[in-house]
Amino acid sequence: MAHPTPTPPRICSACDGFASAAITLGGRDARGHLRTITAHCPACHGTGTATARRDREGARA
Repeated sequence: MAHPTPTPPRICSACDGFASAAITLGGRDARGHLRTITAHCPACHGTGTATARRDREGARA
């Protein structure tokens, strides 16, 4: 009996799957470590995948 294959996750079109990025704040702390923050993609909220959108037929614009 054949097993159904799961559908692959859709890659977010806004970030192309790179959902998080480390951004330097331009300086070092007292211990010499580079100060960074993590920024997440606003479209996929840091997951890297997008939900499938279906356009409804007959829907008004």
